[in-house]
Amino acid sequence: MRRTLLITALAAAGPLAAQTSEISFGSSKGASTLSVPLQIVLVLTLLTVLPAVIMSVTPFLRITVVLHFLRQALGTQSTPSNQVLIGLGLFLTLLIMQPVVTDIYHAGWEPLEDGKVTWQQAFDDGSKPLKTFLLRYVREKDVRLFLDITHAQAPQRPSDLDLTVLVPAYILSELKTGFQIGAILYLPFLVIDLVVASVTLSIGMIVASVTLSVGMVQLPPVMISAPFKILLFVLVDGWNLVVGSLVRSFYST
Repeated sequence: MRRTLLITALAAAGPLAAQTSEISFGSSKGASTLSVPLQIVLVLTLLTVLPAVIMSVTPFLRITVVLHFLRQALGTQSTPSNQVLIGLGLFLTLLIMQPVVTDIYHAGWEPLEDGKVTWQQAFDDGSKPLKTFLLRYVREKDVRLFLDITHAQAPQRPSDLDLTVLVPAYILSELKTGFQIGAILYLPFLVIDLVVASVTLSIGMIVASVTLSVGMVQLPPVMISAPFKILLFVLVDGWNLVVGSLVRSFYST
């Protein structure tokens, strides 16, 4: 009975499989058809790589590095939480990358949907806006490093650089820029820590006997300086300054 049902199900699924295998992935210039399982595999692969792409080849990298340094400089431990910082970084990334994504869509995806170009041509045309964006912030020194590593010849034009060289060079450049901004953010809060530490050290010997006699424990300088750092940050409207400077750094270049 089970064998009969299995044979009947396979016979019924045969025409359906034949129909689904004829589904095309959309190109009228000789592009080969892709079956539904292969399409699902490709989509899942793209979804797996998408987080790494968002974190690596967008402003998300610089933004999250700077926000991490800012939180460490304030000494607020896990406030704001990682979820809040990542959410802020994602929305700022969407704001900055919106024109680039729109250009990629018009240059690559629309012609592919209309069947005017092949997948290879769509990828080449769609990657041009991304290359233009990456070239604005990449350092020549980092590009030369990966050209030497890959033993590739330097192209005549920067736009001819391959993404396998341009993407890691962009990541190194953004890491350096993020660390530079983070170091600058650290300086005013470091000054507050030094002042509080010096004052605490100078009066520590005087009040030590009093505090110990009444059973009090002397507070560490970090806990004393934390309210002053937060107060300074709030008074100068620090979030507005930091986020505004980060976003403008991608538009002014």
